Amino acid sequence: MRLPFAPVLALLPLLAACNSEPAETDTTATNGASIADSVAYDPNASTDSARMGKSGGVPVGGVALTADKTLAQNVAAAPTLSQLLQASKQSGLAEKLAGDGPYTIFAPSNDAFKNLPYGAMAGLLKPEGKEGLQNLVGYHIILSRLLAVDLRDGQELTTVQGAKIKIGVNGDQVTVNGANVTTADVVSKNGVLHIIDKVLLPPAE
Repeated sequence: MRLPFAPVLALLPLLAACNSEPAETDTTATNGASIADSVAYDPNASTDSARMGKSGGVPVGGVALTADKTLAQNVAAAPTLSQLLQASKQSGLAEKLAGDGPYTIFAPSNDAFKNLPYGAMAGLLKPEGKEGLQNLVGYHIILSRLLAVDLRDGQELTTVQGAKIKIGVNGDQVTVNGANVTTADVVSKNGVLHIIDKVLLPPAE
């Protein structure tokens, strides 16, 4: 369900203008791939985490994130994801990251948050900015577990926030709304993280 926008979301058009160029609106996928919405909830997905996770985990900011931990635990363990951790807690969405899932999270690094206009996150982190923060964080979460191999060029996925994001695939490089996936397939007990280099901005209504 789309979360209502708070007045603080007046910041988002400014953020969008200062962030990356918007993804192309052409919905024709290249390489013959069809456009697809996010897949349905799969109650059995989390049982495969140990098999799908890499031995020893995946290093993120010098910390190995492992498949025996939840998304919430892995985000908390990585210092380079501390801004996402703070935002998820402040927005009230941290409980989702600790729940059964499965979820796919396109997780902005701390450097990605630093590229937002000065004061933008400070405004959203205020109590009156909670609804806006929920929209921002929810726009990075998909209700399914998708590894990099599951993503197709031109694919559109519906986020927890309610709006869609667009995937780009060029060889081994994956993008989401133009943001680069810098570390893919961080498998967790209840989903998967893909680290990205820009904060995704939900479309203004």
